[in-house]
Amino acid sequence: MSPGGGSGGKREPSFHQLRLFLVLAQELHFGRAAARVYVTQPAFSQQIRSLEQRLGVVLVERGGGNVRLTAVGQSIAEEAGAVVDAMARLRQAADRHAGAARGLLRIGSLGAEAAMPYAQAILSHLRGKHPDLEIEVRNLTFVDMFGTLLTGEVDAAFLRGPLPGGIQSLQLSTESRVVCLSDDDPLADRDTLTLGDLADRTVVDMPPEVPRSWWNHLTVNPRPDGTRVRFGPVVRDTEAMVLAVTQGRAITFLPSAARRLYPRAGLTYVDCPELGLSTAELAWLAAHRNTPAVSALREAARRTLRQSGSTALDSPSEG
Repeated sequence: MSPGGGSGGKREPSFHQLRLFLVLAQELHFGRAAARVYVTQPAFSQQIRSLEQRLGVVLVERGGGNVRLTAVGQSIAEEAGAVVDAMARLRQAADRHAGAARGLLRIGSLGAEAAMPYAQAILSHLRGKHPDLEIEVRNLTFVDMFGTLLTGEVDAAFLRGPLPGGIQSLQLSTESRVVCLSDDDPLADRDTLTLGDLADRTVVDMPPEVPRSWWNHLTVNPRPDGTRVRFGPVVRDTEAMVLAVTQGRAITFLPSAARRLYPRAGLTYVDCPELGLSTAELAWLAAHRNTPAVSALREAARRTLRQSGSTALDSPSEG
């Protein structure tokens, strides 16, 4: 019997599922395919099984991490590629005729990034300039902050660098970073700290779906003397992160704005110049940069930065 259990239970496949299937057809490995779009392997596998159920056919032969397309899967991959290409052409044609930005713009926000003054100024300018554009802001976790962009679930996002390849961005602001400690930590009463002071402290960790290079950069791992950071509890979002610190389970590093955005009883923020700067960025996929909605957002960001006298417009990743 086919996975769909009969034609009566079939539904149309989603565009998102077709895109994921094309990634799997290229990688032929669930783990690599899931990592490429920054989703968990179980979630990725579930989407492929759902696609099979909707189509009523078996697309892949499973055996360990490696997979092989069935004959039907190979045929469906060709058709799925044609659908994705046609959808891209359809969007481009609609965008050309629409002219003005309208419809829905989905913007992701890592934690409280969309609440920052520069983000609020950009969104205010965008709403004033394009009243027919519906703006939806979606909260992102560490796990899905990059994947939602790469799969098209959001059109743009307010994130913190460094960003992975394939994502363009406009630098919005830079600020110092601070150490986040529990109040009862012996170092909590210091005015400033060095990385050497923190050598024996456990640092919160990220889930495996988060690019390791991103978290190593932000935790300065390894340290300048070559020692490795000792990681502890795994967290998925900023609220869980500060909770772990408040409970005394670990320390972490955050942009200095965290003092205002995440004040908590039992929590202390201490300056640490050796941590360097944190960069706030507006990010989008290169393939989407010239769609009316994303183009309008980028222009609103550039105008807002010019009005504030920011020099962040020269970010090389803006493309």
